[in-house]
Amino acid sequence: MKQSRSRCPIPQPKIQQGMLLCVLFLASCSLASELLYRLKEESPTGTFIGNLATDLKQGGSAGAGVTYNLASEGGDGRFVDLNRDTGELRSSAWVLDREKRCPEPGQAECALLLDVLLLPPRLFRLLKVRVLVEDVNDRPPRFPAASIGVSVAENAEPGSRYPLEPPAEDPEPGLNGLLSYRLEGGGDAFSLLGEPGEGGGPVPLLVLELPLDRERRDVYVMRLIAEDSGSPRLSGSATVTVSVTDVNDNCPEFPQAELSLTLYSNLSVGSEVIRLQARDPDLGYNARVVYSYGERVAQASRRLFSLDSGSGAIRLAAALPPAAAQLHRLTVLATGTGCSPVTAALQLRVEAVLAGPPTLSLSYIALQAAGVVYLRESEPAGTPLALLLVTEQQPRQRPLRCYLEGAAPFRLVSYRGDEYLLETAQQLDYEARQVHEVTVVAENANKLALRTTIKIQLLDVNDNSPLFTSSLLNVTIEENNPPNSFLLKVKATDADSGEMGTVTYLLGPTVPPAFALDQFTGVLTVSTSLDREERETYRLAIRAIDGGSPARVSTATVLLTVLDANDNSPRFINKDFSFFVPEDYPSFSEIGVIGVIDPDAGKNGWVALSILNGSEHFVIDTGKGNLMANAPLDREWQSSYILWVQAMDGGESALSAVAKVTVLLIDVNDNPPLVLFPQSNLSFLLVLPSTVPGSSITEVYAVDRDTGMNAVIAYSIIGHRGPRPETFVINAGTGNITLHEALVKNDHGLYRLLVKVSDHGYPEPLHSTVIVNLFVNETLSNESYIENLLRKDPGIRIEESPPETRADPFQTELDVFPCETVLIALSALCFGLFTLIFALVCYISLRSRKRRRKEYSAAEVEIPLKKTIASYSLDRKSMNDFDL
Repeated sequence: MKQSRSRCPIPQPKIQQGMLLCVLFLASCSLASELLYRLKEESPTGTFIGNLATDLKQGGSAGAGVTYNLASEGGDGRFVDLNRDTGELRSSAWVLDREKRCPEPGQAECALLLDVLLLPPRLFRLLKVRVLVEDVNDRPPRFPAASIGVSVAENAEPGSRYPLEPPAEDPEPGLNGLLSYRLEGGGDAFSLLGEPGEGGGPVPLLVLELPLDRERRDVYVMRLIAEDSGSPRLSGSATVTVSVTDVNDNCPEFPQAELSLTLYSNLSVGSEVIRLQARDPDLGYNARVVYSYGERVAQASRRLFSLDSGSGAIRLAAALPPAAAQLHRLTVLATGTGCSPVTAALQLRVEAVLAGPPTLSLSYIALQAAGVVYLRESEPAGTPLALLLVTEQQPRQRPLRCYLEGAAPFRLVSYRGDEYLLETAQQLDYEARQVHEVTVVAENANKLALRTTIKIQLLDVNDNSPLFTSSLLNVTIEENNPPNSFLLKVKATDADSGEMGTVTYLLGPTVPPAFALDQFTGVLTVSTSLDREERETYRLAIRAIDGGSPARVSTATVLLTVLDANDNSPRFINKDFSFFVPEDYPSFSEIGVIGVIDPDAGKNGWVALSILNGSEHFVIDTGKGNLMANAPLDREWQSSYILWVQAMDGGESALSAVAKVTVLLIDVNDNPPLVLFPQSNLSFLLVLPSTVPGSSITEVYAVDRDTGMNAVIAYSIIGHRGPRPETFVINAGTGNITLHEALVKNDHGLYRLLVKVSDHGYPEPLHSTVIVNLFVNETLSNESYIENLLRKDPGIRIEESPPETRADPFQTELDVFPCETVLIALSALCFGLFTLIFALVCYISLRSRKRRRKEYSAAEVEIPLKKTIASYSLDRKSMNDFDL
């Protein structure tokens, strides 16, 4: 293990480490060491990295009682777990991805930098720990484009090279990112060669091995495979399409170089004699053929037979002489682009016909020019085109028949006698077919026929609306996108021709102004950054308008969905929360709900709650936010609690918020008053007989740990013992005991007052009792005698009357005993007996009291008169010692 001295960087203090840590950092500048370890990326949790204690012992610096502490748990420290006692360093639950940790391409070394503090301060030392992250071959090569297109001219020389760009990418370093290529499907025509690129990696080159011929094969589809050098090897692929482009390497050729035809002298002017076609296997302009007569063709033949230079059609331009047979030799030249002319020899023999077929005369109704009828495609069925008159040369050869040859969307309608009307049989469609040729046949009884061809050119009208590839387009974009982000490109086509087929694009009137659409290309962009929390979906209407008049419009809808990003921290519904809870509230009952919201969606909007300051008295439902007490609460022990609650979302880069929660305990009457004075039921006070009525003798002092009405104390005397018990009274509010009447000689002696100390708690007051002993005499000479009296006294009888029982206000006469007279008589009898017994008891009690008073007077000791009241205390005796 490598260990070396290094210069100490000046550490930056952190709030949570405090000023002590700052001092330790500054002091460590001369005590810093560096340890170097290695760890493979994506290692399982708990993977052993190294032991700091062992390595320091090897270096000669270890001490007993040393603890190892990470200076920061964030940053690189989150990827490791350090045992404070043993110094053992292991990988944590965080997934360590080298490509994310060190995203710079070509970075040879990627390391985690850790600061470890050795404590306590007397053994302080700063360790610089570097953990080299070793790459694992976990990413296959990837081509930026799934398809690569290459154009190769068919006359390219073998050995020509064509770069296949863009090449594959692999962000991993070393052998894991070293790529090699191979080609599948190239056959013998293509091979693959690599050469170094600008970044050091190989660039694949497509090498032509054999000559190409587009006329035999115009497309080659191959598969380019990129494979890295890692273990195991990973690969990626892309499709390579080679298009063979045409060159002018072929010339026109006639299928037959010599032809011979026979014509009859009654052939109609304009009839097609023959159509010569020279074939050129090239494409486009390279396959264009121009037809012309040779120089040796006679002028008479040129006047009779016209040649179409574009199609090679030869037509009869003038009437043939009917008298004698003729022979015409025509030489036709076919000239291709960049080629020498090829020739075809045509021999036409004209034979005279004395009794030929009928003649056919045309009178055009529709618009025509140069023998071509022009008709708008919007014309309805039954539109007349021409009027035909059929005439027989010899009347005896009737009857005549006139009809259309072949299938065509036209019909002949008999008009009048030998006149026929040529009209449309259905509405025509320019987009289906632009030119129609109709052959009219006039035939007599001898089966001699005359054929005349009529060419009909349709005129386009704006009868087609633009057509989108799809009427509903779905597109997604992540929120917080950069301005002017590309969304999609719409495409609409119009089958009409010319300007009527030109399509422009416009946005609907309700589309927000943030969206822009190029009217010519159909590229839809958004100029601003979108916020999913503000709006998640947009329905954008896009109109395609053609160039016709009036214009036709089609509409497509783009449904844009804004994907969520974790850009919103959880937000508490209140800045601070306060809950008032009775102190006897049951454990694990809901105290309150801490409301928190996160406007993000999915796991980004899932919020978990936790208590940061770790109160042992409270727990929180991490999902619902219910705050509960997990232990009994006591207001007298602690009246309030301040909790710091953290809300953390579930995003990949988690965001959090903290709120203050105050729990205030509401007092419950669970503490009876505590009597502080007198301290014992056996203590007593000396009261001089000369004390003036109304004087304060003593006071009962009590406190209540509760609050509010539960702590308001009331004092009352509930029992008396003594010569004249009513001599002393107590103030209900202050507990002050005063002399009520003047004392006389017979009032001397021991007075025992049972005082009840009660609070005003709800629902039921609590109370305590204490005995106040007062000795009325001039002096106190025999203290032990009084103490014996206090110990031998049997107790004090409670003189409070029981609480009154309230009658039921809803009691009715149905509750009255039915024998009311008998009940009254029995009650009177019982009352009389009770009165008699009470009188006897009173008499006996008076006799006993006089006897005890005499005995007390005999035992009384004279005490010198003092003007101070002495208080004497005996051992405290609980209330249970007295008969109440």
